[in-house]
This record gives sequence, C-alpha cells and structure tokens, in this order.
Amino acid sequence: MSNKKRRILFLCTGNSCRSQMAEGFLRERFGERFEALSAGADPAGYVHPKAIEVMHDAGIDISEQKSKHINEFLPPDGTLPDIIISVCSNADENCPIFPADVERWKWLFDDPHHATGDDAQKMSEFRRVRDEIRDRLNQEFTGEWRH
Repeated sequence: MSNKKRRILFLCTGNSCRSQMAEGFLRERFGERFEALSAGADPAGYVHPKAIEVMHDAGIDISEQKSKHINEFLPPDGTLPDIIISVCSNADENCPIFPADVERWKWLFDDPHHATGDDAQKMSEFRRVRDEIRDRLNQEFTGEWRH
C-alpha cells in the first residue's frame, strides 16, 4: 500500500472564497492524509479578504494562498488531482474534461462573495458558508473514508 497522499482539488468559479476556505480546512485538519488544492474555472486572481478574515477567526491562515486556474492541474504541465470537489454548479459545468480515474464530487455551497447588506451581514454570510464547509469536511473525512 502506498503512503502517497491523495490530491484533492476544490473547484469553484473564482477561486477566491469557497474553494480557498475548503483548501485551508483540509490542509489544516487532514493534511497528514491529503494534499489540499484549489482552483477556479474563471479565477478572480485574489483570495477574498473576508474569506481570509473568517478563516483567521477559525484559527487557519489562508492569506498566502493564491487564486489559480483549473488548467494548472491538467497535463502536460500540471499534475492531476485524485479527486475534484466542485463547490459550485457553475464551475462544475465549466470544468474541463479529466480522465476517468479522477473522481468528481459535488458539494454545493452558497457564494458569500454575493452577500448583501452591511459589513456585519456580509461577514455573517462568510461565517455561515465557512462553517458549512468545515462541517462537510468533518463529515466526509473524519474516521472511515466515505463519500
């Protein structure tokens, strides 16, 4: 049996909020078992400051993470992930075709980038989505491997 970590790539449209938070949580909580990655179908080019802030509140620093394009993980230059977890339907629909041995999962979360209201209401939405991502990761990766 190989000790190689399975590569898990979280995919969303902009790779600025949801996929970045998921990457940070997976790396922090399950990094001994998995290599955490994230990318976007149409990357924003930055990690959203509110995503950085709410992750910091949860004790995880994602401030050095980068917004990346899904093509960076395609051959011939990129290394394929073992699993792609789409965190939004738009990115899933616009994702390039990957070989059959790359597993595809869908975990759909609201995009906190589109939150409305004052700053406190927007931060509340970022926290809600952050907590949903954390809970889903814990549900899937704590104990037995399941999907």
